[in-house]
Amino acid sequence: MPVSITSSQTTDRQVTHLALDRPETLNALTPDMRDHLIDLLAQASADPDVRAVVLTGTGRGFCSGADLRGGAPGGERVAGDVSRTLRLGAQRLICAVLDCEKPVIAAVNGTAAGLGAHLAFACDLVLAAESARFIEVFVRRGLVPDGGGAYLLPRLIGPRRAKELMFFGDALTAPDAERLGLVNRVVPDGELDKTAREWAARLAAGPTRALALTKQLVNDSLDADRAAAFAAEAAAQEINMTTADAREGVTSFVERREPRFRGR
Repeated sequence: MPVSITSSQTTDRQVTHLALDRPETLNALTPDMRDHLIDLLAQASADPDVRAVVLTGTGRGFCSGADLRGGAPGGERVAGDVSRTLRLGAQRLICAVLDCEKPVIAAVNGTAAGLGAHLAFACDLVLAAESARFIEVFVRRGLVPDGGGAYLLPRLIGPRRAKELMFFGDALTAPDAERLGLVNRVVPDGELDKTAREWAARLAAGPTRALALTKQLVNDSLDADRAAAFAAEAAAQEINMTTADAREGVTSFVERREPRFRGR
């Protein structure tokens, strides 16, 4: 019997809600589940009627990482197999979040470990329930962090904090994650869904193309020098000024009223 994979995918008021749905494994990601999630993010990115995405988990966990029960490391390998698997798997998933043209909110309802933690950290905004925990679990398994962790964490909290989390693999509580800057806001468990929907509704009512360009500028700025960042900013402004939402924003300011953005 096939496992139910990602998602009670629903779109409500121009917000796509994606729920990882293997609660018996704390939503550990199988290859099929991961690939399906990548496809859903690509669809949301390309769909003009989708203006924000919320990603969460069902049950007690957000995502416990990749499902390792398919077999332990070892046995005969062909050179390049591991790097190819990572490039086409975990790394492609993180890229799907980072490159999604719609803002993505992680609503972390429970444990986020390994790739599951990196999946949350790749999102544009992170809300966490008070009971949520984040664990760089790789060192506990004798593994090197994957799924972009060594790229994301130093950029979010600096190299020393990133090394501390990755070297020791200790569980990080939601309040501690907020203090370090990994989480935007911690809310009571019972208010997580409500808060995520409120934030998503605000994003969905915003200037969608401007948000997409802003996301790209911020993400790219971490790897760009000043000249490249300023050139990208100028190009983004040039593109954005052709949108109906930009015209509406200026018009509403002149007319002294609230703007009515359409995502176009």
